[in-house]
Amino acid sequence: MIYLDYQATTPLAPEVAAAMRPWFEEKFANPHSPSTWGREAAAAIEVARGRVEQAIGLAGGRFAFTSGATEAINWAIKGTFEDSLRRKLVTISTEHAAVLDTAEWLEKQDIEVVRLKVGADGLIDLDEALAHIDDKTALVAAMLVNNEIGVMQPVARLAQAAREAGALMLCDAVQGFGRLAIPDGPDLVAVSAHKIHGPKGVGGLWMRSGTEPASQIHGGGQELGMRSGTLSPSLCVGLGEAARLAAERRDADAAHVEKLSQLALATLGQGWTVNGSLTDRYRGNLNVRREGLDGARLISDLRNIAFSLGSACASGSGRPSHVLRAIGLNDRAARSSVRLGFGRYTGEDELVSACRRINEAAIEQAHLPA
Repeated sequence: MIYLDYQATTPLAPEVAAAMRPWFEEKFANPHSPSTWGREAAAAIEVARGRVEQAIGLAGGRFAFTSGATEAINWAIKGTFEDSLRRKLVTISTEHAAVLDTAEWLEKQDIEVVRLKVGADGLIDLDEALAHIDDKTALVAAMLVNNEIGVMQPVARLAQAAREAGALMLCDAVQGFGRLAIPDGPDLVAVSAHKIHGPKGVGGLWMRSGTEPASQIHGGGQELGMRSGTLSPSLCVGLGEAARLAAERRDADAAHVEKLSQLALATLGQGWTVNGSLTDRYRGNLNVRREGLDGARLISDLRNIAFSLGSACASGSGRPSHVLRAIGLNDRAARSSVRLGFGRYTGEDELVSACRRINEAAIEQAHLPA
């Protein structure tokens, strides 16, 4: 199996697995217990918290562990509006479902939602965005890196505009955290462990001091007094170690991904079009289309290569990607698109082999009866 689905999830780093193992074997104590073992577990969580905060790289805030980025995003959005007299959210039409579905929920609470359109390159019109961010706005929510097509929005400029309007800015940094520097400016930043070679089931929300959203999960208030529920030391330690490794290896990983991207495009050759901006993008996400291709059929034909049609969250729905529709693709063009994701543990030879086989299968498919 050649794995090219890094946007869906990443392989667990060996160092992360080793760091986690003691905490779900012999060191099983509840980190909220006053016992010696409990205090040891709590101390390990604090070390992990510090590593995540260091990897995020923003000053003046605190990181809270959650069950993942979806919970973190829900907390950030719902909690911000619970504490605000303002009744307007500005976001982007190509955001992750965690943002867009929460935005739909807000509209049922009589909150205005502006979904900024994107161009064929997947990027917003900044002037249009600035016109919508006003004194009615409580929150601006934007991805750093799009999970389906890899384009990068102007997060720093949006954060500045939000601040000037007296609003807060939420950055969904899931696909960029550990891979790119998070721009200064966001007040709230959501991250996930399993996108950076950590475990599934843990992520979190970084909150600039004074911008903390209202609690959404009530009980014992175990996490910083703002989120209730017993933390898993093993998962927290796993995220902390994954964040440490990502920060340590960021430059090397970026150079590796850049080379892989060039190899993939060269191997696929002519006949393929990259979806989204060619310049403002994370290179480890390559969403491409070919005229007349049936992407789902291609995946079925190449079962020993793991790649996707787009977001894992929307797979199986039978509907073309909302991101691809937003950049102007019709249903046929959207269904002729596939996403190749690669990173730290992708070998050059295996990527070239996979792309060669993808291209050959696509050409063969074009000559078969419809």
